[in-house]
Amino acid sequence: MDYATSQTIGLSRPQRGLGFWNSIAPVLGLFFLAPLTAEYLIGYLSETFTEMLVGLWLLAPLYGGAAIIIRESARRTGRGWPTIILLSLAFGVFQAGLIDHSLFDPSYQTTELWHDMPNPTYIPALGISYLDALYFILGHVIWSISAPIAIIETFVSSRRTMPWLGNLGLAIISLLYILASSILCWGIAIDDQFLPSAPQMAGTSIVVMALIALAFSVRLEERPFAARRLPKPWVVGTAAFMLLSLPNIIEIACEMLGIPSIFMIDWPGFIINILTAGLLAALTWRWSQSRDWSASHTLALAVGALLTRAWIAFLLLPFGDVTFNDKLIQRTVFFLGVVALLSLAAFKTRRCKKECIISEE
Repeated sequence: MDYATSQTIGLSRPQRGLGFWNSIAPVLGLFFLAPLTAEYLIGYLSETFTEMLVGLWLLAPLYGGAAIIIRESARRTGRGWPTIILLSLAFGVFQAGLIDHSLFDPSYQTTELWHDMPNPTYIPALGISYLDALYFILGHVIWSISAPIAIIETFVSSRRTMPWLGNLGLAIISLLYILASSILCWGIAIDDQFLPSAPQMAGTSIVVMALIALAFSVRLEERPFAARRLPKPWVVGTAAFMLLSLPNIIEIACEMLGIPSIFMIDWPGFIINILTAGLLAALTWRWSQSRDWSASHTLALAVGALLTRAWIAFLLLPFGDVTFNDKLIQRTVFFLGVVALLSLAAFKTRRCKKECIISEE
């Protein structure tokens, strides 16, 4: 592929000469994986597989486009995961506050699971449920953006920290994202007959801009500590799985013991979720400071996160009328698909590691 062609399709400079499909494959992979992990894997939608496939015309630019923009912004500026996480957090606030309005829309502040009772963590003065906000924003950070990026980067280890797109390619993805988010915002506003208030929109915008500024103003240099012990990747993945699953495990245990689990949607549940997420973040930060931290450990975190999402899907009731068999088939297909994808990613990581060892010898 010559220089003119690579400029036309918008590939970044380090990728020229690799061939069109090898260069564009990770972009397409992230473009379509992000909506699957963000929306479909959790299993609350009642669409058939055909409807899900059709729905990708909107969800792929929305989630896949955002993931690509965030990754490219970090990698182009020579930054890594701290910047990706902060930008993912900004996206979560932006998406929930200004696009689908889930932070403020009153229709999100009741739950049929608890007899349409008002959300206990809802703060009328702010128009926000703290627990819902945590679920929405944390979900975007982990499953909409970070996990799919970590998985796709595993398959292109030699270009894991390089940009994948040139200016034209990034402009096209950005345009698709703007169109998709505008369509979603307009559609939800019409359906729910709701828009956030001016103070809510202003406050959300300030938070988003502050997070973006922080993402690009704080450059964290790698300072590995040789003496710091680092667990094996499977331990890291297990920790992620257990901590992310713990709130649901507590709820299930209460139901089995005949203990009312309504406290899990109240302030105690909010505190439990904050503590488990905070502990996982603290452990990840501490472990990642070791010079032995590798792509295998990053992948292990994504494995734990996706497997958590996959098994929880079996517990949720989807919107609309869905038969038990249809629900079970859908969840099983996605669960097996996730296991297959993660197994392939793990195999790819091990093979790359062996190749590096052989080349060093």
